[in-house]
Amino acid sequence: MTATDLSRAVWRTSARSQQNGACVEVAPTPDAVAVRDSRDQDGPVLLLPPETWQAFSQRIKRGTYDI
Repeated sequence: MTATDLSRAVWRTSARSQQNGACVEVAPTPDAVAVRDSRDQDGPVLLLPPETWQAFSQRIKRGTYDI
């Protein structure tokens, strides 16, 4: 497995993010979607296949994970 180079990644947060810092940032790469904690930008990054990110974000929009 090769490491994904994120040095040129363009990170963004959702327009719906609150300003309290409890957000994640995402960056598309050629073969994955990178996800990181907006408060720990030098911390770990989760790489998800685009299909997995799409399914996850759709479930969020539907409220599947709402408590």
